[in-house]
Amino acid sequence: MLNRPPTDWLPTTRQEVELRGWEAPDVILFSGDAYVDHPSFGAAVIGRTLEHLGLKVALVPQPNWRDDWRDFRKLGKPRLFFAVSAGAMDSMVNKYTANKRLRSDDAYTPDARTDRRPDYPTLVYSQILKKLYPEVPLIVGGIEASMRRLAHYDYWQDRLLPSILIESLADVLVYGCGEKPIAALTRALQNGAGISELSAIPQTVCVREKIQSQAGDRVLFSYEDCLKDRKKQAQNFRIIEEASNQLHDDRLIQPTGDRFVIVNPPYPPMTADELDACYDLPYTRLPHPKYKGKRIPAYEMIRHSVTLHRGCFGGCAFCTISAHQGKFIASRSVESVLKEVKAITQMPDFKGYLSDLGGPSANMYGMKGQDGSLCARCKKPSCIFPVVCKNLNADHRPLLNLYLAVDQIPGIKKSFIGSGVRYDLLVHPYDNGEWNRSAHDYTRELVARHISGRLKVAPEHTAPEVLNCIRKPGFAAFHQFKKIFDRMNREQHLNQQLIPYFMSSHPACTEIDMAELAGIAKGLDFHPEQIQDFTPTPMTLSTEIFYTGYHPYTLQPVYTAKTKEEKLSQRQYFFWYNRDYKDRIIRSLNRLKRPDLIQKLYGK
Repeated sequence: MLNRPPTDWLPTTRQEVELRGWEAPDVILFSGDAYVDHPSFGAAVIGRTLEHLGLKVALVPQPNWRDDWRDFRKLGKPRLFFAVSAGAMDSMVNKYTANKRLRSDDAYTPDARTDRRPDYPTLVYSQILKKLYPEVPLIVGGIEASMRRLAHYDYWQDRLLPSILIESLADVLVYGCGEKPIAALTRALQNGAGISELSAIPQTVCVREKIQSQAGDRVLFSYEDCLKDRKKQAQNFRIIEEASNQLHDDRLIQPTGDRFVIVNPPYPPMTADELDACYDLPYTRLPHPKYKGKRIPAYEMIRHSVTLHRGCFGGCAFCTISAHQGKFIASRSVESVLKEVKAITQMPDFKGYLSDLGGPSANMYGMKGQDGSLCARCKKPSCIFPVVCKNLNADHRPLLNLYLAVDQIPGIKKSFIGSGVRYDLLVHPYDNGEWNRSAHDYTRELVARHISGRLKVAPEHTAPEVLNCIRKPGFAAFHQFKKIFDRMNREQHLNQQLIPYFMSSHPACTEIDMAELAGIAKGLDFHPEQIQDFTPTPMTLSTEIFYTGYHPYTLQPVYTAKTKEEKLSQRQYFFWYNRDYKDRIIRSLNRLKRPDLIQKLYGK
């Protein structure tokens, strides 16, 4: 880092702007994260994308919103627009636990400090910029804005809120991965269009006082209707989720007050060439020099990792990935991946170990529908639940060959797989024998060469009703995978562990479900470590059930633990093996009239 001039990064100060000889930037980005010039950080990706279009781009990371707003003034007005992102995570998930307690660290901030970003940076930054520069176009994006593009339940305020565009005062919202829509917006503004004219660009959201109806428009229940009737919010969600997972769709329109929130359909999934071009931009792969001597935990995790694809067709009910990136997989070419790996081997701190070759899910690289016309008509949010779609090409050979190619690069000692593995893709009995062999070969390669002692997978639960609500396979699939994992470890003379993730308080989960999970965990000799209490986040199926009380696809009531007491009564069963919890759990099981589970956990 010390040998690189500051002009290798996007400028973050007036002095750095002047070093480049600019009078003013064309675009100024504001981000809730520290500035790490790496393709895993969204602000860097958008900044480099705009730079590639020939623009002068500056980036202000984690501006001070408390004082006289000097960080918002220091670079003046951009020629084209301001852009705002809260960061790589939803700010409220980043700052607060499921019990609404402040977290002790922030992985995207130097030295993990927790005081460098406000709640809801998208709102705070945007409102400041609009007060200072009301005439300058303002575009918001990133996952916080993306998941709040329509009326949404906010767990931390315990309220149904309108589209974030309403309160933020921004002109346009970009949802999902933003390279293509931000490029289209930029070209339009450069060609003289006013920001108020740009209401039809794909993958963008705007607010208008009047709309001109188009064939196929899908008008949702208004925000006010949903405030009065939670079942209408549930009905809206099914339409929104299906629209998020279709290749071709029409506009979504939601009346809000005396205006209309317009969500334009997304762009098609990126091609390999388009995705390669994004990862081929001139990232330094390093934090900005201003952070010298400081540690940014999120960067430490991904500095020697490589993203192979975007999108996830798992469709897990609590996950935001499909709503943000979509279910269709966009994969990079082998050449692009190998080029990035070779660049990593030249980093001074690289010791030969890649921390991850992955993506939203580790083993979906190169997978898509065999018959694209069927995919074009499909509305299902998952390609593998309740069963693996027969149209899905689930061949693991392209990914296996990519692993082998990476491991042959000089300087690579080992490439680990840190992303979550979908074991249901590995144990499913395919009609195609080659796919069955490729799943077996992939599992063997994974166990033998790509695990650092422990493989973390996410069965999430053991109860059929809960797994059905989560959209995960039955627990028998995990049993089957564990048998294969254990056998392959014995064959390789290894002693690696399989570590399952479990979740409490998810919709449909009862206290008895958690007690039975504890019994099954004991029977498998698991002492659960990777645990979580369900946290409602905007625009997920689980959150809609939590808020409305109804399943959007059936409109039937679903029980959900909501009070602190209900949540703690479920969570305690994760710690059945902890002596401090024993008496409490026994009292609970006596109350539930389940002496059989007491005996199963603690004997007579």
